[in-house]
Formats: sequence, C-alpha cells, structure tokens
Amino acid sequence: MIPLRDDIPASRPPVVNIALIVINCLVYFFLWSLGGEGYEKALFRWGTIPYEIIHGVELSSSMAFPIPLTLFTAMFLHGGLFHLGGNMLYLWIFGDNVEDRLGHVKYLFFYLLSGVAASLLHILASPQSQVPMVGASGAIAGVLGAYMITFPRARIMTLIFFGFFIRVTPIPALLVLGFWFLFQLLYALPSIGSTTGGVAFFAHVGGFLSGMILFKIFALFSKKRHYYG
Repeated sequence: MIPLRDDIPASRPPVVNIALIVINCLVYFFLWSLGGEGYEKALFRWGTIPYEIIHGVELSSSMAFPIPLTLFTAMFLHGGLFHLGGNMLYLWIFGDNVEDRLGHVKYLFFYLLSGVAASLLHILASPQSQVPMVGASGAIAGVLGAYMITFPRARIMTLIFFGFFIRVTPIPALLVLGFWFLFQLLYALPSIGSTTGGVAFFAHVGGFLSGMILFKIFALFSKKRHYYG
C-alpha cells in the first residue's frame, strides 16, 4: 500500500513541514554532488552509529564530529533517492496536519524529539552495531503516530496492488497507519542485536510510539482545544 493524500486540509500553511522537506532534499543532493566516496564518508561522519553512542568513542579519528550531535544530523541524511522520496512522501501527506494541531514551533521540537527517541530505541536494540543509521524515517514515524491518534477516521487515498491490477481507494488512517506499524514491529523483533545494515525497523517502532506520547504531552500545552476525530 502506498498512501497518496488525505482528505483533511490544513488551516494554515505548513511552513515547518515544507522547510523540513526542502532541507532534506538539499542535503541529499549536496552530498550526492560529492561523489560516491564523499557521500559514504558523510554518512559515516554524520550518521548515528550505535557503537559510538554507547561507548562514547569515535571509530574513525579522521572524521571527528561530536558524537551526540549525530542523533540530529542523521535525520537529514538518506541512503538513496528512493529512501529520500519515500520518506518525503509520508512527511508531505501526514506532517501538515500534525503541524496544524501543534503549531509551527512545537511541531519542530516534536519532530526532532521523535527522531531522537527513534534513534535511541534502535541503539538499545543493536548497541554493538558499527553501521551508521541515517534517514528521517524515525522522526516521520513520530508524525505518523501523532496523526493516527488525532485523525483515526481520516480517509487516506491509497494505491493498492492486486497482482497485475492497481487500484486507488480511500482507507481509514487507523487501518493504513496501524498496518504500517504492525509491519515495522514484526520485522523489528528478529533484528534485535543485529550488527549488519538494512532497515532500522526499531527506529520506526520507537518513533511511532514516542510520537503518540509526545503529541499528547505537547497538546496539553496548546492554547487551542480541538476535538480529534
């Protein structure tokens, strides 16, 4: 299933969400311009490496960079164009409404904190991994978690594949995002302790759960009161 759009318009321009998408794209194409070797070095320098976080040591002295800051910089790195495009599609569809509910400044903090929480769960699940974790998917998973509890009955126009047949149909957000989370969880459990590369499923799980919790906390301090449906 591939989500295409939802049926809930935002009441104000999602300037932070758009800025995040633009920044992610600019960073990707800048690193791409460095060439293959330069791109790989950037991922190891600014990506989150669990072993470095746990032990507080840099694996390469030639790439010195404050280790804790990689929890933030990794959110703006992507391993390829498909990785970037998929993440930005989800952020574009679901981020504007979450920003609309929280407000611009709170949404930015919510997004960054969700990303950090996602990385921390990945680190706890694979503490000895020396493979850099990169991508905005952990933070975006937080957005998805917030969206699901806020707009569970929103209709998501979804592209569905039935063998050779393709159909676009509206599906409640609760089902689309609930299925997405279940998929991430089922693939995350066998990856506990992994030291190889691949999809950081635990980051998705951590981001989604933290997004649900953080949204509730942030909403308590919102000046506006909304009825969610």
